[in-house]
Amino acid sequence: METIKRFLKPEKQSFFLLGPRGTGKSTFIKKAFPNALYVDLLLPDVFRNYAAHPERLRETVHAQKEKKTVVVDEVQKAPELLEVVHSLIEEKRGARFILTGSSARKLRRAGVNLLAGRVLMKHMHPFMASELKELFDIGKALRVGMIPLVLDSADTVATLQAYVDLYLREEVQMEGLTRNIGAFSRFLESVSFSHGAVLNISNVSRECQIERKVVEGYIGILEDLLLAYRIPVFTRRAKRAVATHPKFYFFDTGIFDVLRPSGPLDRPEEKSGAALEGLVAQHIRAWIDYFHPGCKLYYWRTSAGSEVDFVIYGKGVFQAIEVKNASTLHPQDLRALRAFGEDYPEAKRFLLYMGRERLLRDGISIMPVAEFLHMLRP
Repeated sequence: METIKRFLKPEKQSFFLLGPRGTGKSTFIKKAFPNALYVDLLLPDVFRNYAAHPERLRETVHAQKEKKTVVVDEVQKAPELLEVVHSLIEEKRGARFILTGSSARKLRRAGVNLLAGRVLMKHMHPFMASELKELFDIGKALRVGMIPLVLDSADTVATLQAYVDLYLREEVQMEGLTRNIGAFSRFLESVSFSHGAVLNISNVSRECQIERKVVEGYIGILEDLLLAYRIPVFTRRAKRAVATHPKFYFFDTGIFDVLRPSGPLDRPEEKSGAALEGLVAQHIRAWIDYFHPGCKLYYWRTSAGSEVDFVIYGKGVFQAIEVKNASTLHPQDLRALRAFGEDYPEAKRFLLYMGRERLLRDGISIMPVAEFLHMLRP
């Protein structure tokens, strides 16, 4: 695949760049900062050197004062280096530090707060449709997702399967996050049925026959490794009783497709509907992070059962978005957005579907999903 220009903007000051493996953090950094002093902790010999002697980073930086940008790739593998980075920043020699990572857990434990106010927090996401432009294929995106590592491979399906097997399972075991990899694998399969749905931890626990407390810990592992996230209920100025539990998503729809089992008893539209909703969710998250960091992503669900898939709320932005995995629409498909509009007339409302026409009904913008995804750009 040709080099795709990413929407993430390089910062002039020091920053963390967090994102799951394979999302293109290293590629982006090497292209944006070709003359940087580069410390790649994925290389075994480099990792051993700096893990055993973190102070070596200070010596290296001082020996190459002409290098005004210092990159530490996958810094969570040697979190002790954060202390050294902090002291180097305090020296105020004008050096900029870029710290990439694919695990928030170790960074938190090592005290990222140590660098609060001195280092910005940025995130790298899978590709967006508007980054790929004419290369974007919604059918392919629903099957294999949008992870650059996968899309850049000759065999996307095999690469995606390897990603799941090596990263989601073995990486978790290598990091010592769980000793029972069999139980974790059963959990991954069970929690895949929660993708795009309200998360009921008790149900997941029962289905995979693992204690609820352990399941809560497993979900925390997925979130810490940036592989999954939860979105809360929108409750501002609520006029009706609303739900309390968050919804759950994997960070990329391709990961969900591999983990979610399917067979003769499964309805294909259930899996494809969850995949489509997840694809929209990951695009909105990227759009917020890249262009509207003051916004938050929610969903809306009343106790009576009306649900709007996504609510984007923040400075200058208030949007309600419903996703329908259908090429034709029925009057009841607009019911939840109408109810939301009654409670929040200030919100712009969108209904996304798999049809081709762009319509306007009752103040609700109806448009094809792919067209909406291409609109998410600067």
